[in-house]
Amino acid sequence: MKLVITLALLSLTAALQSADTTALNIIVIFCDDLGYGDLGCYGSTKNRTPHVDQLATDGMMFTDFYSSSPVCTPSRASLMTGCYPRRVGMHEDFTGHWVLIPRSRRGLNPDELTVAEVLKSQGY
Repeated sequence: MKLVITLALLSLTAALQSADTTALNIIVIFCDDLGYGDLGCYGSTKNRTPHVDQLATDGMMFTDFYSSSPVCTPSRASLMTGCYPRRVGMHEDFTGHWVLIPRSRRGLNPDELTVAEVLKSQGY
């Protein structure tokens, strides 16, 4: 049994040492009012989207999508923080709209950790 564990640890160590440590490119395309079937790579014949189609061909395509909110500001805040909109204060404003307007004094709390800060700490 000790021999099996030793061989497993040696194999794991060798695999970790040979692993590619190059940082991957991350591309996030976040669109307002874009439906699942609006892109050519997902079957649209009404919209020509050659560049997005090429990204899909060269990269990954996903078939299940979830959004924390149906409108822009709360869903963008969720993408940036990984939190629900209400958790970071990005929900209904005094106007009754679920978006921030130019005269709004609200925004993300500067103490909120964002995905950009996490990626920066990882060398991006």
